[in-house]
Amino acid sequence: MAYKDITEYGFGQLGSSYITGNATDAIVPPTGKIFIAITFLADTIFEDDGGLVAERVVVPGATAAAANTADGDIYISTQQPANDLAAGSETTTEGSGGIIIGGTTEADAVTFPKGMTIYGRWTSVQTYSGACIAYIGV
Repeated sequence: MAYKDITEYGFGQLGSSYITGNATDAIVPPTGKIFIAITFLADTIFEDDGGLVAERVVVPGATAAAANTADGDIYISTQQPANDLAAGSETTTEGSGGIIIGGTTEADAVTFPKGMTIYGRWTSVQTYSGACIAYIGV
């Protein structure tokens, strides 16, 4: 793979998916790929169960006590907190204080505003309201 290809694949040149409103199904990238950015076309709230599913990347040295409380998650999600180590125990690869993004039925539901783009690595996206484009990368 050429350097040019690596650069392009990191910025969504492998395609995109559009999702809007109270989608009955999540959008999922092709096998072996992930969503690397999400741009909001309207104020958007994700479903609370599976709305924004981050790629599970456990940082070196982290241990997973349970599937939804694994130390080392580094991307925001409606499934598990990212960068959620205890205060004072931060490492060079993970911070502290992160929480789960609240979804539709939760008191802390997050509305992502129209025009915002977030970056990360997600394996599935499902909206409760709003509209967004998810860009595919590797």
